[in-house]
Amino acid sequence: MKIEKTTAGQTMTFAVEGRLDTLTAPQLDGEIQGKLDGVTELIFDFVNLEYISSAGLRILLSAQKVMNKQGRMVIRNAKPEVKEIFEVTGFNDILTLE
Repeated sequence: MKIEKTTAGQTMTFAVEGRLDTLTAPQLDGEIQGKLDGVTELIFDFVNLEYISSAGLRILLSAQKVMNKQGRMVIRNAKPEVKEIFEVTGFNDILTLE
């Protein structure tokens, strides 16, 4: 998995490429945990994300809980296969997908 993090003002964007699963989720978690102070918009660009497992979903849920208190979080450009995982798990009701 490859993660590209960019920050512009109070907006932080993570472009994630590859698979977000049990092996790679700790890498993304390490990039997020404790680093969202002052962030009012958190964006995940999943244009190149092939797969997300329950471990990846937990990371997103944790980030969403933080952002509920200080701004908004959106997931952009998710492929149909990834969107289907969000739908089957009910995460499409919890997360904002664009």
